[in-house]
Order: sequence, then C-alpha cells, then structure tokens
Amino acid sequence: MLRHVIAPTRFFTQVSNEIIRHPRLSAAAVRLLTWQISFPDGTDEALGVTAERAGIKKTAFTSAKAELVAEGYLHEWSEQVEKGQWVTIQLISNVPLTAEEATAARNPGASPTAAEPTAFESTAVEPTAAEPTVGEPTPRSVGRSQEETTGANTPHPPHPLAERGAQALTAVSRGERKLRLSPRDIAQLAPLAAEWLQRGSTLRELREALTSGLPARINSPAGLTRDRLVRKMPEPPSFADQRAAEPTAPRVASMRECRGDHMHPYLFRPVDGETLCRDCRLEQAAEAQDGASGAIGAALRGGSLVRAALRGGQRQPS
Repeated sequence: MLRHVIAPTRFFTQVSNEIIRHPRLSAAAVRLLTWQISFPDGTDEALGVTAERAGIKKTAFTSAKAELVAEGYLHEWSEQVEKGQWVTIQLISNVPLTAEEATAARNPGASPTAAEPTAFESTAVEPTAAEPTVGEPTPRSVGRSQEETTGANTPHPPHPLAERGAQALTAVSRGERKLRLSPRDIAQLAPLAAEWLQRGSTLRELREALTSGLPARINSPAGLTRDRLVRKMPEPPSFADQRAAEPTAPRVASMRECRGDHMHPYLFRPVDGETLCRDCRLEQAAEAQDGASGAIGAALRGGSLVRAALRGGQRQPS
C-alpha cells in the first residue's frame, strides 16, 4: 500500500489515533466526534444538528451517540428549568472521561475527588470568550459543554435506550402477574431500565433482578420495581474493562473460499466441510448427470446394433 501524505499547515484539527482506530466506535460515531472537536472554542452546536450537517441518519446517530456515551467521550446531564421544561447538558471530549472527570470539566472549580487532585484537573481550562482566527492552531480544552432543549414540557428526560427499557419492562410485566405495570408506570420506569441496558446488562439479567424472590403479597408493583431497579443497579463498566474485553469474532471467520472457477474470490459458509459453493456444486452435479445420460444412450444404441446383427445372422441359410 502506497501513501502520499502532506501535513496541513492551516485549518486542521489534531485527532488521536485512538479515536480514528477505535475498535468499538462506528464510522458514524468517529465522524460525529471528530466533527464536534474540530469546532473553535465557543461554538455551541447540539449533536443532533451536527449529525444532520454530517449526513448521519437518525438510526445511525442514535447508535453513534450511545457508543460515545459508553466509551466515555460523551456525558449528559438532564436538568429541569422554569415552566417544567427539561434541558440536556452535553459534554463532548477528545479523551475518555469518567463520570467524576466529566463533572469536573463541567464545573472547573470543583475537583473530581476531595482526597487528591488528578491530572485532569490541571489540564481543564475555561473556554475563551473570543473565537480564534480561522486556521490558527490554539490550545484546546479537554471538553466543552453544550445545552440542548428538548422542546417539550415532559416530566421525564429522554434516554438513548428508553424505548428498549420500556419494552423490557413490558415483557416483565406480562410474564409476572405480581408485577403488573400500567403504561404510565412503564413510561416512568423506562429510563431506569434503559440505564441497566446501557451498563451492559442483558434482558435476562434485568428480568431475574426484578422477579427473583418476590414476596407473597405486593401492594405497589411500581414501587417495588423502582426500588429494585435503583438498589440493584449494576456498576458501569470502566473504560479499562471495555478495552480489555475480547472482540467478537468477525462474521467471515466461519466462511471459506470456494475452489470453483470464479472471476473473483468467492466466500461461502460451509455446512459440512464442503469446498465448493452451492452454485458450483449444482453445476458439477448437472455435468455429471449429462455425462451419465450420454453413456446410457450410447449403451442403448450399441445393444440395438448387436440385436440387429444377431437377427440378420439368423435369417441367412446355412
């Protein structure tokens, strides 16, 4: 592979290889993150607007946002302001941050821990009020905050996995008669269930946590469900644990290259150790059938000739 690379002299952004080659960030997540960190200090643009400008569709944006949250590049806080409206505070960072570090970046005056300062404290700076000259390299802060209003007066802040959380609670409610939940209860508890899923819990683990060891009589199914969701909430996986997790095997690992005659290498998934793809096996069987039919036809024609010769010899006088 030949490469021709020219280092830019202006209008560029330094992005670490850890972001570009991140094994668990999709192309949409990397594009969304690099687009955001390329803005000059003081730019306030919500992630949804950036996704539209970058050509990222709604489904891909939802997945990319969840990936950035899981890897520590995006942190969100929901706050209720006047008139009951909810406001989402977003913090984007070019390095993975823990919850404590993200809180310190949002409030530079507060330290992540009271025991001792961290390296993050010394590098976090306030965004400057004036925008830098276009193309002029300037020192960047660790992260910058954004505000995005939901535009709806709703008593519950949105969650990236709220819909899946509601589906999980609906399945639990239908499967366990003691935990019958109304649609309103499910809507209120969906963010808690979604947080379980975001922290890596499976639907089976969530169901077992809610249904195991239930008392004989339950006065408030919604209250008991909320208590268990909060009390048994699993700890979020650290960034080190996520990086140490073994990557899943690629889909092509179980595939094999066909030994038949193809213009380009053709991969297929064998069922019982076969070396030819389905089309090549069908073609081979057809050729064998044609060959067998020709041999049978030749044998029949030869038998007819022999019988004719014998009948002719019998007619001749002795």
